[in-house]
Amino acid sequence: MNTVETERAEVVEPVSAKAYHALEKMIVTLELPPGSVTTERVLIEKLGLGRTPVREAIQRLAWEGLISVRPRAGLEIAPLHASDWLRVLDARRGVEVILARSAARFATADLAARFQATALAIHDAVLTNDVLGYLEADKLLDEVMALAADNQFAARLVAPLQTHSRRFWFRFQSGTGLAEAAGNHVALIRAILARDEDAAGTEADRLMALLRLHAQAAAMR
Repeated sequence: MNTVETERAEVVEPVSAKAYHALEKMIVTLELPPGSVTTERVLIEKLGLGRTPVREAIQRLAWEGLISVRPRAGLEIAPLHASDWLRVLDARRGVEVILARSAARFATADLAARFQATALAIHDAVLTNDVLGYLEADKLLDEVMALAADNQFAARLVAPLQTHSRRFWFRFQSGTGLAEAAGNHVALIRAILARDEDAAGTEADRLMALLRLHAQAAAMR
């Protein structure tokens, strides 16, 4: 069990949350291809979970713009257009700075330990070139950051954008630049652990700027 899996295993998730995380991962990693159409029954069979939690997960993903519910026609997985990655990052950038600064100010000792575990998971993913492990660690960082920042409004606003961004990154960038992106993430974590609000905000903005360069390159292909 890797570091991220250990972190998750310590929390017993409701079945609906388990269904959501499983479907979100399938969408992010393109196991459910962009623009494809599926059904609730197919997803229930894939997950091996009950109808109610899967339906709740679908409703949440629809609200986040990752699934379109088409009455009597099935469920359409959101298409991927490279130019939309730029829009996602532009919407995300300022909120990430707010969260990073707040996390540096309010992070507890318990959450500091989770930040350290996340940095280790990112490091391990780079060493083994484990793209899926890196994505899991990136998601864990977003979750810990949301808790540490103590700003539920900002966290709820940015969470869907983070998921969209991971999906774009997996599609257009996962084959290159893993170490560079990981270095930015670790620098951000270090600033938070040092309780340096200015540095944390700067590192968050720097990370968004790096992702935007990747998005611009993807849009020009």
